[in-house]
Parts: sequence; structure tokens; C-alpha cells
Amino acid sequence: MTVTTDLIKQLRAMTGAGMLDVKKALEETAGDVEKAAALLRERGIAKASKKADRAAKEGLVGSYVHHNGKIAVLVELNCETDFVARNESFRELAKNLAIHIAMANPQVLRREDLPAEAVEAERAALRAQAREEGKPEQIIEKMVEGRLGKFYAEACLLEQPYVRDDKMTIDQLVKEAIATIGENIQVGRFTRIAIGE
Repeated sequence: MTVTTDLIKQLRAMTGAGMLDVKKALEETAGDVEKAAALLRERGIAKASKKADRAAKEGLVGSYVHHNGKIAVLVELNCETDFVARNESFRELAKNLAIHIAMANPQVLRREDLPAEAVEAERAALRAQAREEGKPEQIIEKMVEGRLGKFYAEACLLEQPYVRDDKMTIDQLVKEAIATIGENIQVGRFTRIAIGE
């Protein structure tokens, strides 16, 4: 089957991948759009780490207001080109991130953004808890580090389990989008407003 311009446009709209990548994937899958999209996803996951250094200066602000009107979220999602910023998959990711933030209420984007005092206070509390449980001193620090992972998973957006699929973290969700779309994508910042909080 020959690869037509319409097939290339269709696959680009679905994935946001580059023109040459789309054409090659369609050629390798004999024009099967679904198989080509899967192939681009597979290849993209390997490329996701390579794209992390590229500048992401385009994007959009996604928003979500909960049905009861008491929680609202704005999230900045960045990409490399305005073409991707207009892509439906990219817009959907921004919306899903906003919904996740509304439900999971992360404190910061990544663990480096947590105040050092907050992390140290959590460490001290975990040490005290381990001592109360009667754990030997030589294993307390390993236990604290292990339990600190749970603290990070609750406080840091990128480490939280995704509310729609708790088998993947938000970081993995973003990497999957990078694999599908073929561009560097980064969560810039977010704001969550809740009545009474």
C-alpha cells in the first residue's frame, strides 16, 4: 500500500509526531495507521529521555473546575512547537493533569521543590516512628529512606500515581505523551484553589 498525504496527515494529527517519523512508520506498517501509531509510541519512549534537554517554550494552560465549583486548577504544560500545543492529544493531557491535581492535591511539582525543612521534619518523624516500633538502629535509616518514598509520592506531582491509572505515575504519563507526540513535554507549574483550604 502506498503512503498517501491523507494518511500522513491523519497519523500526524493522532500522534503529533514529525513528518519523517510518521512517513517511515506508515511505510513500515504498510499504511496501517493504528500499527504505525503503536510503532511511533514504542520508538518514542526510547527517545523521550533524549528529548528532555530540548527547549519547551510553547504550550498552553490547562484548566479544570470541579462540578461543585469548589475546586479549580490551572496547569502550565509546555512543548517545543505551537503545532503540538494545538494537538488534541496535548490538550487532553493538560486537561487530565488538571483533573489529577484537583483530586490528588500535590504540594509541589518535583521532590527538589520541597522545602528542606519539610523533608527533614518528615525524616525525623519517620525515625521516631521506627524507634517506637522497636527497630534496630542499624536499619532505621534504610527504613526512613524507604518510607520517605511514600511521602514524596503524596507531595510531588510527578511522583504521584495517576488517579485514572494508579499503575503509572504522572512522570510516566508525561513520558508516554512524549513518546506518542514526539516532542519534549514538561509540566511548568500548577495552582490548585479549593474553597475553605
